[in-house]
Amino acid sequence: ILEKVFTSITKSPDGKRLEGLSKQLDWDVRKIQRWFRQRRNQDKPTTLTKFCESMWRFTFYLSIFFYGLRFLWTAPWFWDTRQCWYNYPFQPLTSRLYYYYILELAFYWSLMFSQFTDIKRKDFLIMFVHHLATIGLITFSYMNNMVRVGTLVLCLHDASDFLLEAAKLANYAKYQRLCDAFFMLFGVVFIVTRLGIYPFWILNTTLFESWELIGPYPSWWLFNGLLVTLQVLHVIWSYLIVRTAYKALVRGKVSKDDRSDVESSSEEEDVTSNSTKGVLSTSSNGSNRSNGHVASGQWTEEE
Repeated sequence: ILEKVFTSITKSPDGKRLEGLSKQLDWDVRKIQRWFRQRRNQDKPTTLTKFCESMWRFTFYLSIFFYGLRFLWTAPWFWDTRQCWYNYPFQPLTSRLYYYYILELAFYWSLMFSQFTDIKRKDFLIMFVHHLATIGLITFSYMNNMVRVGTLVLCLHDASDFLLEAAKLANYAKYQRLCDAFFMLFGVVFIVTRLGIYPFWILNTTLFESWELIGPYPSWWLFNGLLVTLQVLHVIWSYLIVRTAYKALVRGKVSKDDRSDVESSSEEEDVTSNSTKGVLSTSSNGSNRSNGHVASGQWTEEE
């Protein structure tokens, strides 16, 4: 009877349903609550599963970041953003630029689909919006041949993501100091790139330099609207990262990843069981889910 309720109705029954089940089974309410808690724990993925998922993301983010950085290092628009708009839209699409775009687009589509099969986390909606905006930007910029500024946006975002995955890998492997160091480094790089370089370098060229050099083209509003949407998400995540870093300084260790490593399905057990442990304890998915992407008392049990 309890299994049927768990699989068909709810995994966390409210007080009224608990009382009904108690009368039906002649069980104490606390015994039924314990059964549901243990049953939820059975559905949690193993640490090995989470480690493998984070390792996949870490490998991709690290590889694509250095590929993009190496490619852009010799590109003129990397050093002068006004080059993104010279002779637009008649700019050549090289094979290296094409493969860079296609790889990034394929990866973000995979993240979009995997969100619905992975364990649902607290930042599910934020990450869903993020993936939609990212896929929309990559597709839209490719169709309109805005690939030069698009490569700058992609490389900038990849700069911090592999550090978050590295922190999760260290956490799953129980190297706590290494985990904390990677997370702090991730926080610094994230804030510098997303709140510093992105608005003053990327948004500056898409909002002002493009207007000055090629004028208000028809798709200008949509393109910049998507970029500004990403900036709003950056501000939200930066707040969560700073809050986590503050807790770490107060407690002497990193607590959880509010941005993307918190599972909504297991929050109840995590808060109690992890309050005695101190750090990034883990439990689910291992992705940013975000990507991404530390929550209420430890790294826990995905942004």
